[in-house]
Amino acid sequence: MQRERLGSRLGFILLSAGCAIGVGNVWKFPWMTGQYGGGAFVLFYIIFLIALGVPVMTMEFAMGRASQKSPVKLYDKLEPAGSKWHVHGYLAMIANYLLMMFYTTVAGWMLNYFVGMATGRFEGADPTQVGVLFGEMMGDPVAQVGFMIPIVVLGFFICAQGLQNGLERVTKVMMIALLVIMVALAINSIMTPGGAEGLKFYLVPDFGRLAENGVVDVMVGAMNQAFFTLSLGIGSMAIFGSYIGKERALMGEAVNVAVLDTFVALTAGLIIFPACFAYGVSPDSGPNLIFVTLPNIFNNMALGRLWGSLFFIFMTFAAFSTVLAVFENIMACCQDLFGWSRKKAAWVNCAALIVLSLPCGLGFNVLSGIQPLGAGTSFMDLEDFLVSNLLLPIGSLIYVLFCTSRYGWGWEKFRAEANEGKGLKVAEWLRPYVTYVLPAIVLVIFVAGLISFFSK
Repeated sequence: MQRERLGSRLGFILLSAGCAIGVGNVWKFPWMTGQYGGGAFVLFYIIFLIALGVPVMTMEFAMGRASQKSPVKLYDKLEPAGSKWHVHGYLAMIANYLLMMFYTTVAGWMLNYFVGMATGRFEGADPTQVGVLFGEMMGDPVAQVGFMIPIVVLGFFICAQGLQNGLERVTKVMMIALLVIMVALAINSIMTPGGAEGLKFYLVPDFGRLAENGVVDVMVGAMNQAFFTLSLGIGSMAIFGSYIGKERALMGEAVNVAVLDTFVALTAGLIIFPACFAYGVSPDSGPNLIFVTLPNIFNNMALGRLWGSLFFIFMTFAAFSTVLAVFENIMACCQDLFGWSRKKAAWVNCAALIVLSLPCGLGFNVLSGIQPLGAGTSFMDLEDFLVSNLLLPIGSLIYVLFCTSRYGWGWEKFRAEANEGKGLKVAEWLRPYVTYVLPAIVLVIFVAGLISFFSK
């Protein structure tokens, strides 16, 4: 069966960036930056993105392009006979399901808030009332599930239309709209009187605050965020590698995606932190930053309802671009594994993911008595921990070892594939770093992260 192809290089870059750009950039990155003290966290995040993210993304693209398969089957084409690397293919497939089991609910929150902003639900509400409205949304199973289902159904409907006619066409429009809206929001926020302190908090590293937050905790948070934001380690990038030709070298494409992803994350901070400081709102309010803090800011702002609506439609686009990309990955895995058609893979998985996403949506209300990681935790915390703290870093480590070890695909084959075409190449001098230093960094910070997580 002829493998589908993306229609253009722009489509490939925007699709890969769309997978990377999501709630990791526009929800998780700002609140983690706030909690971890601002500029120093941003600095570590950018370092890890360049030092860890770009090489691993290049490897995923190369494995996808060389194998012409989905993550669940790519090892079958590339691994030496008799080896067991392919077991990770099944883990990668499971990880994509796990990611969507909570991601679809968060995307539903964005859509819910867009509707709320556009219809004036938050107008005139004081800070306490905005907090109450957020609590009511979390506590309402109908709202949680009612906004998650349209995200799942629309996502699979678009993917069912085909790679070029559905996924590529919609993602191009959505990503360009997202970037335009972001820039407008950032300019508006930066120009707000009193926002300069927010810019300083965000962009100037304060190593005193870094020490207060714990250097190891900040580094672990930054590394996990770099992997989470780029969706590395579970084949989310490998699938798009399998849809492109040999015209461009892959490290250059990885850099393009990382730059676009970083631009969106940094711009999200430019929207949020000047506004927080201008209106005297604490930047370290954690996951509630966007849902409780920002509506208060928009209520105090000229044309706040318009800016708020634009902000949450941008948030919805950001989340939905990742949903579409990971749905495509899940469908491709099922097509390779079971021989299904694109449409059958879409609708079977649509039904499956609605059911699989229920524990997260209901975990804040009907199932709130179940606290899997201890008091005050939810199904979302468990699913996020499994993906962010385990499957992404472990998967990234496996990809690195596979691409550098003579017991796997090996450095020479990886480098030959990655360097085919025009653009930035993987240099031979990178070999010692990628073979020894990179896995060691990932392993040390992964273990430190687990120790930190379980000692809290």
